[in-house]
Amino acid sequence: MTQQVKVIQLNGNLDSTQSQDFREKITEIIEEKITKIVLVDFKNVTFMDSSGLGALVLAFKALKSVDRKLVVCSINEQVRILFELTGMDKVFEIFPNEEEFHKVVISK
Repeated sequence: MTQQVKVIQLNGNLDSTQSQDFREKITEIIEEKITKIVLVDFKNVTFMDSSGLGALVLAFKALKSVDRKLVVCSINEQVRILFELTGMDKVFEIFPNEEEFHKVVISK
């Protein structure tokens, strides 16, 4: 059985402005009832603040409540430090890049 994966490619700053769009995407994914894993790709994210982190945590909880999974990849140093300072690096499954994510998912 292949797991349905949806990739969300974020760009620029994940702050209060962009976090609203992100939450709307997550709501759409939950309503679709097809996607089992949401991969949030941070490759093009230059900065994330507390509202961006909050949106990510809310998305994680919302997906988990409907038996789905949120994982992240390609985080930069600033985002990694924010994750480590808040302990979120222990909560989120973090992949170095999208290719590594697909290798792990395919191997399961």
